[in-house]
Amino acid sequence: MSAVTVEQILSQIDTLDKDERLLLEERLAARAESEWQLAATQARQVARQQSLDQASIDQAVEASR
Repeated sequence: MSAVTVEQILSQIDTLDKDERLLLEERLAARAESEWQLAATQARQVARQQSLDQASIDQAVEASR
């Protein structure tokens, strides 16, 4: 990891103009969506390997509430 701290990054974000900040927000949202999609794909693969279907998953979720 680089020597840049979170506080330094936040300070740099504070200097962005409106358009740059919007672009940053869009890129971060796209990255988060991509990471979520990957995690969901991996979770579906694990579920298939363990012979879990959607009904089983729904029941487990409901039981945990």
